[in-house]
Amino acid sequence: QVQLVEAGGGLVQAGGSLTLSCAASGFTFSSYAMNWYRQAPGKERELVAGISSVGGTTNYADSVKGRFTISRDNTKSTVYLRMNSLKPEDTAVSYCHRPRNTYWGQGTQVPVSS
Repeated sequence: QVQLVEAGGGLVQAGGSLTLSCAASGFTFSSYAMNWYRQAPGKERELVAGISSVGGTTNYADSVKGRFTISRDNTKSTVYLRMNSLKPEDTAVSYCHRPRNTYWGQGTQVPVSS
């Protein structure tokens, strides 16, 4: 079955960096676009970044453009989110998402301290 397992979350200070990873299994990873979402406390889940199946096209929320980078390694069936210049308002649970047929990972917490 489809599984998405995030890793790499953890407490980070404002201005710091963190890289999240999402290991996928149960499907042909290289055939699917992938997304990262996040949900801040008390807010709705929002799309942070997306990447096409072969990585040639990416898109970002305005709030993270220039600071976050989504990438993928299809040989490892893994999608990454590099987060630089983190701000307290980036505090959220981050989720890996496969849009086709909608699958979600379990989420990983990214608290950013001021």
